[in-house]
Amino acid sequence: MVNNATMIQYLVERDLGSSVAKPTPRSRASLEPCLPARLPSTAFLQREAEQAAPKAFSYQLRGNRTSTSSPTSTFQSESEERDRGTRRMSISSPTSPSSPSSSPGKFVTPQSRTSKTWKEPQPFEIFRAIERKDIMFLMEVRDHAFQLLLRKTGDATPLLHAMRIGQSHRDVAILLLGAFSRWINHLEDSEMQLPKTKVTLKALRINLKLAIDYGLYKSQSDLIASFLQTLVMSEGDNWVRAQIHTVSIALRSGSAGKPVSTAETAVRKFATRELSKADAIAALEDYIANATVDLLLLSAWSMALDSIPGEPIPLYYFARDDRVFRAFTDRLELHQNALHRNVSRRLKWQLRLLRQVLEDRNVTYRAKVEVLTSELDEGDGV
Repeated sequence: MVNNATMIQYLVERDLGSSVAKPTPRSRASLEPCLPARLPSTAFLQREAEQAAPKAFSYQLRGNRTSTSSPTSTFQSESEERDRGTRRMSISSPTSPSSPSSSPGKFVTPQSRTSKTWKEPQPFEIFRAIERKDIMFLMEVRDHAFQLLLRKTGDATPLLHAMRIGQSHRDVAILLLGAFSRWINHLEDSEMQLPKTKVTLKALRINLKLAIDYGLYKSQSDLIASFLQTLVMSEGDNWVRAQIHTVSIALRSGSAGKPVSTAETAVRKFATRELSKADAIAALEDYIANATVDLLLLSAWSMALDSIPGEPIPLYYFARDDRVFRAFTDRLELHQNALHRNVSRRLKWQLRLLRQVLEDRNVTYRAKVEVLTSELDEGDGV
């Protein structure tokens, strides 16, 4: 369609000799400066990420105990979706074996082929897959021969090799850590005492301790809390029960038993000698404080169960945010009358103190541990 308004107006003015009133053009809006809101600084984003990472990992490492999925388990969930279909073997892209990666910022997109028989790879093939970020190949190894992801070759394990390459391969280290926690969560209780399982668990713990030591040595502290959490998971409930017994004895002794220091030292010494000296890693300190508080809560409640009937707090809640505290408060409210009648005066005070100090959500775990230390370890007590 053609707009002939201009031509018609010209003909009217020519034939009638009179001008037709023209519309008044709309005035243009005046230009004014517009300043967009300032974006957060890189330091702010990094700080937010470091605070969110432990929570995301705790969801991931919960595995099949809860239905919650973790933002950091992207690689694992993607591979599990592929597990439902046909397994594919990865064919590495043509790069030089001497170069760590043809494109350091991206995963290798493997050409896939259907595998009728799976052949166990050599150690150098696993290390090469890590360098090239060949995720499909690593997932094949995880599903068919998990123990190969733990095998030490020379002075390195696959996880240690990924950490040594640097931050460009941090995602591969997260992938391997996710494979470790997945294997632990899929273990049945009946399998824990099998010789083969014990050998694999020992190798897994060695891997994690080496990774913690290297992370401390190279100041790669972002994953250490997750390494420690997986290490605690690999020990199962036995370690937690043993520490509950030790901390319970300290609580019964009052301030002379130093219960808070006893719980914190147990967590720090659990991993490695180097970890017990580390005190400047925010995420790690948060996890240690969380675990310390949970040991105190579990120990105090186990002491209460010696005097009243009730349900124990599930040990798999240990060091999972505030799950132990929520279970602790629920049981206190449910059995408050029995507790008032049957438990000792000192335990009543300890239970009340733990609840009062820990219920404030605006205070960090580290600050709560300091308050508990001043009351339970250094105070006059009851």
